[in-house]
Amino acid sequence: MGTPMDEESSTCKRYVQKVHRIGEIYLHIITHPWCDFLLTFVFTPTFWELRRLVKELHAFSSSVIQKRKATFKRSDTKSETPSKRRQAMLDLLISAMNSGEPIDDQGIQEEVDTFIFEGHDTTSACISLTLLMLACHGDVQQKVVEEIQQVFGNSDRHPTHQDLSNLRYLEQVLKESLRMYPSVPLISRLTDEEVKMHSGYTIPAKSIVHIHIYDLHHNPTLYPDPYKFDPERFTVENSKNRHPFAYIPFSAGPRNCIGQRYAFLEIKIVIVEILKRFVLEAVDLPENITLLVNLVLRVKNGLRVKFKKR
Repeated sequence: MGTPMDEESSTCKRYVQKVHRIGEIYLHIITHPWCDFLLTFVFTPTFWELRRLVKELHAFSSSVIQKRKATFKRSDTKSETPSKRRQAMLDLLISAMNSGEPIDDQGIQEEVDTFIFEGHDTTSACISLTLLMLACHGDVQQKVVEEIQQVFGNSDRHPTHQDLSNLRYLEQVLKESLRMYPSVPLISRLTDEEVKMHSGYTIPAKSIVHIHIYDLHHNPTLYPDPYKFDPERFTVENSKNRHPFAYIPFSAGPRNCIGQRYAFLEIKIVIVEILKRFVLEAVDLPENITLLVNLVLRVKNGLRVKFKKR
């Protein structure tokens, strides 16, 4: 957003706690159908807690926007104009509003809420579980290390976009990790029109549909031996006949994740920098961890992986 944040600050910690609590409430709502009816839900303590949490999160994002707008106005118009420097996403939105584009403060806040709310936890969840998979599968880890050495050699330079694109096996590893542990295990959609299923069921228009990505990714018809970690599932040859909606860790269609390409680049950079310096060894095993279903898939009590210096 162009605004530095101290992740250890009490404000950031409270924000994360509130996001997690909203996720818990969201799951409570979709698993208790009567909560979908406002006339009944409004009389529950959960409704008022949710309303308070949303108001507080909006206040946080609004403060980020107002601080950035103030910085934007103070920028040196000669050397620091938005057109002459690399812009953060929030800068682009503010520039669009100042240029008369059809977006106002509320529209900017909605975009900022989406980025902060959805982007703060998903990347770290994927990185953590990918590190676990690499630690548990030494042969896969070694292949990734060899690929990194082929791309970077003995250089300690920062990776370029082309470097990251050349890490094709690492991409297979990340895709398989997200298949087994999708960062967002459940999404919801509202049907625009009546949908007839192959099973014979009909979903009426204007119905809320919950899509269980975790279950989809563990369907043995689509993925034989679905609980086995196998990056070879995502070779070009093995992927070409797979239905495009059989793998949707970032959702799909017009409402897919706007940050999925950025997320892949970010995750690759972190994994590369770790494997350049450390050998990963498992402490926890996949069969011994307990997954917590929330807006973002998390592991109860966290994960333990041993880092041994190369």
